[in-house]
Amino acid sequence: QVQLVESGGGLVQPGGSLRLSCAASGSIFSFNAINWYRQAPGKQRELVATITNDGRTTYQDSVKGRFTVSGDNAKNTVSLQMNSLKPEDTAVYYCNAILLSGMFGRRDYWGQGTQVTVSS
Repeated sequence: QVQLVESGGGLVQPGGSLRLSCAASGSIFSFNAINWYRQAPGKQRELVATITNDGRTTYQDSVKGRFTVSGDNAKNTVSLQMNSLKPEDTAVYYCNAILLSGMFGRRDYWGQGTQVTVSS
């Protein structure tokens, strides 16, 4: 059973930084991609950043230049470094891992989420 555990959320002032971590129960390279999503109160969950198992990264336009996603296979961890945080970044952040196979198709695994609050 795949488990994902997020950590690193908290309260930070505008302009500050946080680093979120997603610890996987197995090798992060076993997944086709790992995503960070976020969901603000009253809004739909949105994709923030993606890292594929060959190291490619993509970002939502609103976080480009501020957020960086990276993987550390030795620690089975994917991190999201968030700089220059804005109040609109306030949300619960979720780690999502995607596994593709011919037999089972697409399988998604989710962490429990970690709260990020940007406020003065």
